[in-house]
Amino acid sequence: MIEIYTDGASSGNPGPGGYGVILRSEGHYNELSAGFRKTTNNRMELLATITGLEAIKSIDQEVLIYSDSKYVIDTIEKRWIYGWMKKGFAGKKNKDLWIRFMSVYTKHKVKFKWVKGHNGHLENERCDELAVQASKDRTNFLIDSVFEQENQKTLL
Repeated sequence: MIEIYTDGASSGNPGPGGYGVILRSEGHYNELSAGFRKTTNNRMELLATITGLEAIKSIDQEVLIYSDSKYVIDTIEKRWIYGWMKKGFAGKKNKDLWIRFMSVYTKHKVKFKWVKGHNGHLENERCDELAVQASKDRTNFLIDSVFEQENQKTLL
């Protein structure tokens, strides 16, 4: 079983943001994070989940993802994603990330566990620290080009 802990952060919505991920399995522990100059909290929550899954080197793994994001968990567990896909994501935000998510999600046996954010959960708190730190490190910001292009008018 591979455990993935995730969190996303955004200072403003949109604003500078980041994600933090912890991957843990028998004998292995890894932390991942990145910051973006303009993004949203939901994009960072979803990107944290994607990044964690993409870091798994072999397919068909049992994965348990811990997240405080109802946006991510409900979209999968309540099967909204399948209706969105059938309608070509019409009227839905983050289409690019949901497509990317589904391409890696289907490679594994994934389950989700919701954790209450900012409630003393050790790994969730660490992911929050990683996400916030990444969101403040302007020297290493990445560009969320899809988000910035889609929202060019509202960002000006």
